[in-house]
Amino acid sequence: MSASTLATLQQGDLATIVAIHADQALHQRLLALGFRKGKQIELVRQAVFSGPLQVRLGTTDVVLRRNEASKIEVCKGAGCA
Repeated sequence: MSASTLATLQQGDLATIVAIHADQALHQRLLALGFRKGKQIELVRQAVFSGPLQVRLGTTDVVLRRNEASKIEVCKGAGCA
């Protein structure tokens, strides 16, 4: 089990959302998009030159700025709760 942020994952990695450390407006936006503690997330694609990230939550794909992704704490690997 290893804790990191969504921005540090590699393409194809699966992880579980542990916490969201964002201001209220961004936090509400992420909740509306389905980002919740305990949800499994997959990093589908990374744009070059520190561009946005495409992530998958269930059957929904979302594109996030790398700055936003860095505020989402995730746990990668077995043993994540």
